[in-house]
Order: sequence, then structure tokens, then C-alpha cells
Amino acid sequence: MIEGSERRRELAEAATDHVLEHGLIGLSLRPLAAALGTSDRMLLYHFSGKDDLVATLLHTSNERSIALLRSLPPAASVRDAVLTLWAASTDGQLERCQRLYVEAAALGLLGQEPYAGIVRESNRAWLAALVDLLVAGGCAPAAAPRAANLLDAALMGLQLDLPLDRGTAQLEQSVSDLADAVAAVAGA
Repeated sequence: MIEGSERRRELAEAATDHVLEHGLIGLSLRPLAAALGTSDRMLLYHFSGKDDLVATLLHTSNERSIALLRSLPPAASVRDAVLTLWAASTDGQLERCQRLYVEAAALGLLGQEPYAGIVRESNRAWLAALVDLLVAGGCAPAAAPRAANLLDAALMGLQLDLPLDRGTAQLEQSVSDLADAVAAVAGA
């Protein structure tokens, strides 16, 4: 027999996979439960409500993002770290996690909970991982928080435009300029 907390974790992982594929906006418990092979009542048994489920899957997605960030190969420079991060952020799991974050952040901007609180918490953890990435690429530790803030803000802006600009020379130049700017702030 699977323990309740183990089943909750399994459902959270599966729900996160579903939302990464289909998006967060318009999420409804019955279709989600059907996609997971369970019932909405079972979801409510394992999660105290839709907000708890959403909070859990956003945490799960953020944990995945940070794990992917931390698994990137060490970069030879801050500039290379930025370019490596951008490549990872525009393909596969990290791109889907970033898209989910953007959806949650949009809802959080409106003050809607649990999004606003989770986005704040996610930002702190993500920025700490970005600092580590930049320091590993040669950024001075004292300059790393400032460089990470610049990188994070610009990446989010680029992520918003990515569906429209993917593969364009303008986007590639913007990413290159961002790498140069972060390297300059980092003192690298």
C-alpha cells in the first residue's frame, strides 16, 4: 500500500508534468484528475484544495528548474554561463518550467494567491541558483547578486517574446548583448 504522503508526491509530480505540457491558466480539477487517472475527490483528499495543489505543482516545477540550472556544465566565463543558460532555457524541460513560472507570475501580479507568494519564494531560490552559476563562471561574489538580478529580469523579458521571436537574428543579438552586459556587471 502506498502511503498518503508518497501518493501525494506521485500526484504532484504527475500534475506538474500535465501542467508543464498544457499550462496553468484554465486548470480545472476534473480534467486534471481524469488525465492523471484519478478523481477530483482523490485530488482533494491528497491536497487541501485547488490552491494547495497549484502551490505544490509550482514548487515542484521550481525545484525542477533549479535542479536543471544546477546541472548545467561549468562555464569558462560569465558570458558563457549566460549563453549556456539561455540555450537551456529555450529547449526542453527548463523552457516548460520557465513558461509555467511566467503564467504564475502573471497571475501573481494581479495579487492572486497562491501565485504571488509562490512567485516571491521561487524568485529567491532561483536567484540564489543564478548567483551560484555566475560565481562558478568567474563572477566576483560581491557582484553576483546584481548580475543575477539583471540576468533574471532580462531572461524573463526574452522568455515573454520567445514564441514570437524564436530563431531571429534580433533575438540572438539581444542574448549576446545580455551576455556582454552581465559579464560587464560581473566584472569578468
